[in-house]
Amino acid sequence: MTTNPNSHGALEFVIQVERLYAAFASAALREPGADHEPSLGGKLLYAGSLDAEARALLVAANIAGAASLAISADADARKQAIRDGVVDFLVTSLDEALRILKNEIRKRTTVAVCVATESPASEADFAGQMLGRGVRPDLTSRIIPIPSDADHVLLAWSVASDAAQSLPKLDALALHCLDSDSSPAGATARRWLRLAPRYLGRMAQGLRVLRCDLQTAVRLQQEIREQVERGEISVNVHFWQCRKGQMGWNNLAPLTR
Repeated sequence: MTTNPNSHGALEFVIQVERLYAAFASAALREPGADHEPSLGGKLLYAGSLDAEARALLVAANIAGAASLAISADADARKQAIRDGVVDFLVTSLDEALRILKNEIRKRTTVAVCVATESPASEADFAGQMLGRGVRPDLTSRIIPIPSDADHVLLAWSVASDAAQSLPKLDALALHCLDSDSSPAGATARRWLRLAPRYLGRMAQGLRVLRCDLQTAVRLQQEIREQVERGEISVNVHFWQCRKGQMGWNNLAPLTR
């Protein structure tokens, strides 16, 4: 990973997903009878046409636990979404999509479905088809992303090698650092840490981003430093940090053996 995370396209995408996830999590926590951990299980997102913004919406909704529906006349975009794990099912009709979605929504499980169409013109008619079948999405692409606030920082980290083995160890340390945070923000961050790696997959390219308070960020770096010094973590760990009102990222000192 480069020393300038602003030049790293994966980081920009992960931050976009994280901000959308924060909005979904906030909506979930406002639901009557919501559990302490935010979940949109049983809710339907209509993400619209499968462009770059919709990809981020679908990933964020997956992490938040919703069922999602998108549409695309672009065969390459559909194939890429399947390869990246953004979409679970590619179908050719709304009826086929609804059969999948109704079953998963009933079980309150996560799924993302894309309907392949022949032309952009048919994309424009799709919302009307949904209304004609009585489909009323709970969430749409009009959701407003939530940036970090004055009480939180964005902490990004990556490893120089062996990401498949090393990053899960760092994830576990980050979750441990959040254990004492009983606030909604803490619950939101824990769900993000557990599920974001699964749904971001190779799109994150061995990268992690966490929204947390400054105390948690300092504690996490200290715990990782101690494990690096003891040899329990055998790779170099690079950190960046961004706070509200700050232009760009601070490149923090790497933790090396």
